[in-house]
Amino acid sequence: FNGTESGPIYSASQNSPNIFVTPLKYGGPLEMAALLPLLPLVAVVTGRWMPAPYGVVLVLALVVAMLSRSRDDVLHSECALKLLWVLGPALAISFAGVALMAIATGTSVNAEQWAVMALPLEPAMLWTISLSLSLIVGFVLIGGAPFHFWAADVMQGSRAWMGALAVGALQTCGAAWFAWRLEGIDALPEAARIAGALLGAGAAVAFVVGAITLPFQRRPERRVGTLASLNGGLLLASLAVRFGGAPNAAAGFHVPLWSAHLALALSGAATLAPFLPVTVRAPAPGTVLFRRHPAWGAIGLYSIASLAGVPGTPGATLWFSGARMLVATSRTGLLMLLAFAWVTAFAIVVRQVREAYGVWSEAPLPPRGVPAVARWAMLVGCAGLVAMAVGLRG
Repeated sequence: FNGTESGPIYSASQNSPNIFVTPLKYGGPLEMAALLPLLPLVAVVTGRWMPAPYGVVLVLALVVAMLSRSRDDVLHSECALKLLWVLGPALAISFAGVALMAIATGTSVNAEQWAVMALPLEPAMLWTISLSLSLIVGFVLIGGAPFHFWAADVMQGSRAWMGALAVGALQTCGAAWFAWRLEGIDALPEAARIAGALLGAGAAVAFVVGAITLPFQRRPERRVGTLASLNGGLLLASLAVRFGGAPNAAAGFHVPLWSAHLALALSGAATLAPFLPVTVRAPAPGTVLFRRHPAWGAIGLYSIASLAGVPGTPGATLWFSGARMLVATSRTGLLMLLAFAWVTAFAIVVRQVREAYGVWSEAPLPPRGVPAVARWAMLVGCAGLVAMAVGLRG
């Protein structure tokens, strides 16, 4: 749905470069069969399958294989290489930490490992190092800074239908990895405090770096990826509260709801992003979508607004629940960083709306509109988010 056979026809504005798009190729049922690998990714983001630990490798392999399917697509190949470059070593290091813990305790069951470590038999340095190593891949998969670049790269370099699902599935894998590695850690309170401190530091860095880099993103696809990274910071903040000594305060943050919202919002935002203007200094007329189909453009912007936690969207419920957790546990510093990230994301959405609709122009409308399948895809994502918002209020 990103283009037509006639080539690049969508101009972001009179003062910004054209958005070059790739035509779809329709190959009948056999071409549709190539989309079957998406089913495991859908199972991940809907919470039907929590792929830890070895399922994480399978999900990464599926994403890389789908990105590498088109050999002539340079952007897809670049995204696949970047994912292998950042996630491959992270998986190796984390599995080394897991193996170290298993060797030290004589068991591979997490609950049993922490119970063994609670006995004063092994030096604390051993399990501290293994704990830190085993959590690395979780931080990378969540997409928080300084690993936030891969989400923006995938959103910019891959097809909208693939990039949104791939980013959502990989971030959900990060949540599953944390849930697996930290299972039963309450048996060793000192380890739980260390894990909470690590998760809190990860959330703080994700909020600060994401909020600082977001205003400098010129391309809308990268803004969407950075907003996804900030949502990863929300999950890290909830886990920091959970393992920082206040498990009841984190009960209001539902990870399945977070992953489902992420998938829906990213789907709508990724569909809209190719039709949004690249940020320029001078004001410019609106893009094709917002000049010919302003109502459909507003539907697409709802998904981006939900990622940023704009009031009235289901994303706002997640952002505000994260703030309530931090207030209940007196995590003032992390609360201020969350507020800083939220205000920045809100301001970026407002600026994106102004750029999308542009300034008044008497120039004739572009001769062609936006393909109907793209507009309906944005409507489906928006409808899912509205249904989620109604369910939360009910």
